[in-house]
Amino acid sequence: MQHVARVLASPLKGVYSTHIDSAQQFDRHWHDTYGFGFLEHGAQEWFSGRGIVRGYPGDVISTNPGEVHDGRPLGPPTRRWRIVYVDVDVMTTLTASERGAGGHAEITSPVIKDAVLFRILQRLFSRLERWNNRTPHARPVDSLAFEEALVASCVRLMARHGAARWSDAPSRDVRQVRERLADDAARVPSLADLARLTGLSRYQVLRRFERAYGLPPHAWLLRRRAERARVLIRDGATLAAAAAATGFADQSHMTRVFARQFGFTPGAWRRAARLQ
Repeated sequence: MQHVARVLASPLKGVYSTHIDSAQQFDRHWHDTYGFGFLEHGAQEWFSGRGIVRGYPGDVISTNPGEVHDGRPLGPPTRRWRIVYVDVDVMTTLTASERGAGGHAEITSPVIKDAVLFRILQRLFSRLERWNNRTPHARPVDSLAFEEALVASCVRLMARHGAARWSDAPSRDVRQVRERLADDAARVPSLADLARLTGLSRYQVLRRFERAYGLPPHAWLLRRRAERARVLIRDGATLAAAAAATGFADQSHMTRVFARQFGFTPGAWRRAARLQ
């Protein structure tokens, strides 16, 4: 099965990009970051926060932090896309004058038809490619060019296609399950443990958790560990140390989950992160 993935670093910590050409189907997962870019070739269908959607070449595609989604090719056996991922705090800083100080926003659609935004994103990715292929003396100039294009992209995206994030908080018992799963200091709970914690049946725990977070508890836990491993590796941890710190059985287990989550391996991510 064809799957070619590139990871590109950026001058800003908390911002990176991928360029992927793939026939792979991605299971449901999420990212802690905003993600936006466009399809270059082929088409894709995916589950999103707005239901099942389809994207075609020239469409801007996006995900919000925590938004569960999957992905499969539509029509041709492969599709090719570019995405830039931006940490929440970085997005807030870049768009502060548009969104208001300290405000968080939600991208309102997973598929956007905006010719101006598309052209701005083309410039953004072109400048990011140049920065990754830079010579040492050109680094400051290429960094400034990239940052300008990033600000223009984020401001256009949020000003035209963003809204104040609404909150539909899960019930207290479901939040308890999530907090327990996220507690790195404790052993991984069994489904019976979670049922006792909440006073629900095991079936109710499964049903309510998946309804609230888009994934059953075990899948959610693995995806969260992959996100934590990504941050640790970015900050300099070795792959083995990241696997141990995030609760994976070993480095191979982390690699399998990481690749399913992001479309590239921890090793590729470490090489890109070293350029920042």
